[in-house]
Amino acid sequence: MFEGTAVHHWLCRGALYLLAVGVTLTSETRQPCPQSCRCNTALLEVNCSDVQLSAVPIGLPQDAKLLNLTRNKIKTLVQQQFQSLTKLLHLDLSDNLLVIIEAEAFLGLQSLLTLHLARNHLKIITVGAFAGLTNLQILDISCNEILVFLDFTFRDLAALQFIKATDNDLVFISHQAFTGLTNVQQIHLDGCNLTAMPTGALTQLNSLRSLHFHRLSLTTLPNYSFHHLVRLKELCISHCPWLEVLSGNSLFGLNLTSLTIKHCNLSAVPYIPMHHLVYLVYLDFSFNPITSIHGNMLGDLLRLQELHLVGGSLLRIEIGAFRGLTHLKLLNVSRNHLTALEVGAFHSVDTLKTLGLDNNPLACDCRLLWVVRRHLNLDFGGHSPTCTQGWNFLGFSVAELPGLLTCRQPQILNHKRQEVKVDQGLTVALHCNAEGNPLPSISWLNPQLRPLPHIGRIQILPNGSLEVRYAQPQDSGTYLCVASNAAGNDSLAVSLHVRAFQSSSKNSFHLKGWFAFPSASPGMNGNQKLPFDVKTLLIATTIGFLSFLSSVSVCFIFMFFWSKGKGQIKHTATIAYVPRSAMSNSKGGTGNNMETSRFTMKLI
Repeated sequence: MFEGTAVHHWLCRGALYLLAVGVTLTSETRQPCPQSCRCNTALLEVNCSDVQLSAVPIGLPQDAKLLNLTRNKIKTLVQQQFQSLTKLLHLDLSDNLLVIIEAEAFLGLQSLLTLHLARNHLKIITVGAFAGLTNLQILDISCNEILVFLDFTFRDLAALQFIKATDNDLVFISHQAFTGLTNVQQIHLDGCNLTAMPTGALTQLNSLRSLHFHRLSLTTLPNYSFHHLVRLKELCISHCPWLEVLSGNSLFGLNLTSLTIKHCNLSAVPYIPMHHLVYLVYLDFSFNPITSIHGNMLGDLLRLQELHLVGGSLLRIEIGAFRGLTHLKLLNVSRNHLTALEVGAFHSVDTLKTLGLDNNPLACDCRLLWVVRRHLNLDFGGHSPTCTQGWNFLGFSVAELPGLLTCRQPQILNHKRQEVKVDQGLTVALHCNAEGNPLPSISWLNPQLRPLPHIGRIQILPNGSLEVRYAQPQDSGTYLCVASNAAGNDSLAVSLHVRAFQSSSKNSFHLKGWFAFPSASPGMNGNQKLPFDVKTLLIATTIGFLSFLSSVSVCFIFMFFWSKGKGQIKHTATIAYVPRSAMSNSKGGTGNNMETSRFTMKLI
């Protein structure tokens, strides 16, 4: 038993000795921290920032996980600059003077997860510069002077998920620049000088889910700009002051949940490009000069929950503007020029939870009643709306509302039924004037009681009149003018009669039956008098003469250029002939002594 106890103590002592030796060896073999750096051995961090380094220091601890080289004067990264730091996870070289990164500069950093190269002076990234970074997930190359992304620039970054390339001087992205980025989820290309969408390069990003474009020189978003990005969920385009138009198929192929196009120059909501985005949840068109949201145009966006249009030029949101948006929870139209937001614009106000309506010149009338009645269930974002008289109408009591927020039903002036007659081919206007509070809107129905548009041959003018251009007999009928506002409507019937052309005997003559027309009626015979209008005959004669004259002119021009193409033209011709007397005298001879004569003719 004593021997067993002794063995036990001996083993314990040996273990303690080996442990002490191991610690000693570890501390002795650990590489010392470079003189200009600060090392944290517990966190395995090396901080060499802001110490005026002109090159990467040598002798860095090989077990370092984080290396901070920011705010120095490093200009070049040579080949295999960090090959001994195989365990490094994070490398930050921001705010240096980097101009050149040689190929394979990061070779050996197979564990690296993040690389920051922001705020340097890189103009181009050498192909192969990122070789060996097989596990890199985040790359920040923003705020450099990069002009172009060459083919296969990022081909070695198979695990990369996020690229931040904002505020560069990019003018071109090669079609194969993003080849190899099979797992990238998010790209920010902001503040570049791109004048066209790099559609060819984007086709390589099959896994992309978020794409940001800021401060680009785009004037239009062309068709099929993103049609290969089938997994893209978030598209953000902002601060593009020349972007005025989205082509009809510009968003084709996308299945977005979030779309932002703000601080641009859109003058209208791009309804057609968006109609297929049935999974869209978030939509932001803030800070665009959009003047109106039309009725029944957003119904395809079945799942839309948030709509932002802040700081625009909105004058009107029409009735039915949000019809079909059964999940709309947030509407922010603050800082516009709206005089009203009627309850009829919504599919249902019960789903609405947040309403931004401040900084609009709202009229103090009955169109605000629904806001007052629901204000306890609405969040106004801390900015209560006011109307033009400076009233905080949300503070009105129920008893005060009927006398303060009032409307007056429309009344059409000169309510007597109108009858208008016009000759075929002329233009006529049907007038309809109405008054009310708020000022009523005027619409017209055709004789079949269908609404008439604001464009076309028959159109509603801005003053409410109905214009019928080049009136035809089929336009005849009773048209209905409807004046409506939030308090009700009034109507007026206007009859239109269009007189058809009449055959006129004046200025016409008749030809007796030396014309036989195959299509003549059975009662027509050879002595039938056929009417011919003098004006029509003169026009037909003039057209025929002009046609003949133009044909002759073309022939002369063709002959002129053809003769010029033949070169020098001779104006004389010499003709040789044998006189009859010479022929008779030669009958007895050999015929070889026959005399010939010549004369010259001038060609005209």
